[in-house]
Amino acid sequence: MRNSGQLPQKRASGLRFLWLTLALIAIDQFTKQWVIRVFDLYESVAVMPYLNLTYVRNFGAAFSFLSDQGGWQRWLFTILAITISVVLVIWLRRNPAGLWRQNLAFSLILAGAVGNVIDRLIYGYVIDFIDVYVNQWHWPAFNVADSAITIGAILMLLEAFFEPRQGAQS
Repeated sequence: MRNSGQLPQKRASGLRFLWLTLALIAIDQFTKQWVIRVFDLYESVAVMPYLNLTYVRNFGAAFSFLSDQGGWQRWLFTILAITISVVLVIWLRRNPAGLWRQNLAFSLILAGAVGNVIDRLIYGYVIDFIDVYVNQWHWPAFNVADSAITIGAILMLLEAFFEPRQGAQS
């Protein structure tokens, strides 16, 4: 049967998940602005056992990796995050919307990457404030963007190891 002059139907892509990315970027930036306004640098407030809000600045990458370098790492991590973000948007565009687990993971990682790039471009560092601890041991402080990246990466790993593959025959 011919198309009879109608435009071809566009398939729904993973870009439908960008609403989540945008919402998480907004939440990330809102919480960071709140921390800047309410807290002094290194100020800490106990929220509950094992959780403080503590304002710190991260000049490095995850877990303050390379934070003690001369500033070149800011641009390295910015360029890396922008490159990863572009790749993720392309993948979301190419993915069918039905691959929701993968699209969800990509959207979370994209939100975290963009949220932290915004900080690096504006301030030269990333604003962290979530301080999880047990006794005297503290996990490195993190933020909403870092949480999104971590959850997205875990979802990608779970999908890679536990999702059945199409076309895999025994």
